[in-house]
Amino acid sequence: MTEFLIQASIFLLAAVIAVPLAVRLGLGSVLGYLLAGIVIGPVLGLIGSDVNELQHFAEFGVVMMLFLIGLELEPRALWDMRDRLLGLGGLQIGLTMAAIMGGCILLGFAWPVALAIGMIMALSSTAIVLQTLNEKRLMQTPGGRNAFSVLLTQDIAVIPMLAFMPLLALSALPHATVEGGPAAGLIGMTAAPDGSMHVAEEAAAQGGHGAGHGDHSASAVVHFLEQLPGWGVTLVTISAILAIVLGGHYLTRPVFKFIHGARLREMNTAVALLFVVGVASIMLILGLSPALGTFLAGVVLANSEYRHELEADIEPFKGLLLGLFFLTVGAGINFQVLFGQPLLLLGLTLGLMAVKGIILLFLALLFKIRGRDRWLFTLSLAQAGEFGFVLISFAVNTNVLPGEISQTLLLVVALSMLLTPLLFIVYDQVSARMQDSGGPERPDDEIDEQQPIIIAGIGRFGQVVNRMVQMTGMKTTVLDHDLEMIELMRRFGFKGFFGDPTRPELLHAAGLDKARVLVVTLDDREAVLKLVTYARRMRPDLHIVARARDRVHVYELYAAGANDIVRETFDSSLRAGRYVLENMGMSEFDAADAEHTFFRMDRKAMRDLAVLWKPGVPVTENEAYVARAKELNRDLETALVSTLDETEGMTGHSERFATLESETAVTRAKR
Repeated sequence: MTEFLIQASIFLLAAVIAVPLAVRLGLGSVLGYLLAGIVIGPVLGLIGSDVNELQHFAEFGVVMMLFLIGLELEPRALWDMRDRLLGLGGLQIGLTMAAIMGGCILLGFAWPVALAIGMIMALSSTAIVLQTLNEKRLMQTPGGRNAFSVLLTQDIAVIPMLAFMPLLALSALPHATVEGGPAAGLIGMTAAPDGSMHVAEEAAAQGGHGAGHGDHSASAVVHFLEQLPGWGVTLVTISAILAIVLGGHYLTRPVFKFIHGARLREMNTAVALLFVVGVASIMLILGLSPALGTFLAGVVLANSEYRHELEADIEPFKGLLLGLFFLTVGAGINFQVLFGQPLLLLGLTLGLMAVKGIILLFLALLFKIRGRDRWLFTLSLAQAGEFGFVLISFAVNTNVLPGEISQTLLLVVALSMLLTPLLFIVYDQVSARMQDSGGPERPDDEIDEQQPIIIAGIGRFGQVVNRMVQMTGMKTTVLDHDLEMIELMRRFGFKGFFGDPTRPELLHAAGLDKARVLVVTLDDREAVLKLVTYARRMRPDLHIVARARDRVHVYELYAAGANDIVRETFDSSLRAGRYVLENMGMSEFDAADAEHTFFRMDRKAMRDLAVLWKPGVPVTENEAYVARAKELNRDLETALVSTLDETEGMTGHSERFATLESETAVTRAKR
């Protein structure tokens, strides 16, 4: 236990140092975790060579991530995504399995082993890809959504893979490879005199991730499963999955309802963790994937009224353990084996990623994924994934793969995951070059009309603006570089033009020279600033309404020349605050008056602070800014109190709150 705590402390200390540094350098948190694990493990040797115990603990980060993904996916949502899941995701798995299986057969592997390797390497890293897509805010792009669809298909496909894998054991051994064939040289195996290959008795323990089970009872269950024929293991797998689905649907609601009645937050958290850990433990004991079990449980609970509470309870643990998982992946790389045949292992890794990349690029062309989204889709999924560790361990336990092959496969999976953050850096460079050279490959629409109002950006923010303006009978020209969004608009009868609104020629074609109002609602804050700056330089008399993400963005747009700057969540926050005041006893008139006073004072404060703001200087280091902000906060509080005094006087106001509290207490007593 002491050694475990020391190892965990070293891991966390390395993460605290390395991850923020990697993020500042633009490398991403995942690569920071992986590099930190390599430094404290194989390089400096600060932890023991056997990190299996910590690895098993860290794997719960992946387990919790899949559980949260499942909570976000209602069965109906999965059905709505069936075209992408079966088409794009299904083809990716099928073509990749076929290509890798064919290559392995050419290298001399028997077909059952080749098929098992194909299944293992067809999967990508859900943990790394989703973490990076969220960090880079690429999840909502067409490329990010398509990548998520493929990852989701892969996660679901692990279930039939686990069910099918034991059937390969019927013919997989002892003829794992063709005797004397090239495969034997690739993996460093030696043939016995009788022509069979030596298979390690404790291959599962050597497998690292996902290999091994904690106690004697679990080992007994595993031993029992190993005695079953292939069809028996498949039947146990299907039964376990059905038990999770039915139990999650019929048993969890009464349990959560009972615990919720205690009104103790820590009990809700404890039950949420118990549920996730319990499902994962059952799956581990049965030799199945704990992550897939919790994913199914999450999907089952997606329609539950306790869904959001579960998300809030699990999220903090998921982030911490997921980072620890990446650390153990880096620390678990066996550099002795790697340095023994570095060129071979690196060649296998790059070959795998090249094969997967070619298939992904073909599918991107087939499904008409365009421009930067095509490269995001291709580069983000070209690695092997953490479920490969699970399948490798399961294949060894069921005598499908010899232990020597598993060591090579584990290194290839780990190296491909290590290289994945670098592929995202390559994507950033490709994306920047495509933007500089003219944006997406699809040609911009020819704009055949010019209206007095131009709306640049038709996402969730711009849609509301456009609908409200058009409802009054006014005409707009809508521009957006998201083709799917433009096509969706057209399907509902709204006209829009595809193209990058920051391109000067497109703006002039849309009527920038004659327009009266330009509304900029793009998601990209840099694009908003670029567009406002150009439009103000071309049209000093143009009225510009711009969407801002935060206060600093407001200052930037103010300096660029925007007339009206709208913080995207400010007005909705004001409305929410007004509802709070109304439900605490204020009349609708008084609450609206307080809302208006706050809006007026905050707007004045923003203008005063915009003058003091200095580009490139953090506001916390700008002494004049901080001093003025404190003064304005006091002025705002005084103005709000004065507003309340003018409406009814503070004494009556306090009495009304006291009356409200009494009424609330009586109401609760009646309940």
